[in-house]
Amino acid sequence: MTGVMQLLGDELVLTGGRTEGQAARRTVRERAAKLVGDASLLDDVELMGAEAIANAVLHGTNPIRVRIAADGKRLRVAVRDGGPARRSDDEPASDRVDHGRGLTVIDVLAAEWGLEQTTGGTHLWFEVDLPSPLA
Repeated sequence: MTGVMQLLGDELVLTGGRTEGQAARRTVRERAAKLVGDASLLDDVELMGAEAIANAVLHGTNPIRVRIAADGKRLRVAVRDGGPARRSDDEPASDRVDHGRGLTVIDVLAAEWGLEQTTGGTHLWFEVDLPSPLA
């Protein structure tokens, strides 16, 4: 169980544009880098952040909100959106080969994660253990 999480910077608010998602992924990495020195763990955080943001862009509605926080023991990235996107009848379902792997990636790499879906929106979060401070 984690302690009180402190935000690392302001909440990011996205409208779902492609370049916004890329910028948000970089911001997740930059903020995590303040607490994570291990390049491999930092790559994992960036990848999971990218997957969580991509899920919100592909399946959710705006605005998309990204929060990065830590409590000294864990780093948490949380992504919220306004709920399931309304797909029009003439819009084809995604046929991308990598479609649907985001939660699997997060499940494998995160210390803990959760997904809550309500009529008011979707909240996907994950946590990683922070390296112990040097004694």
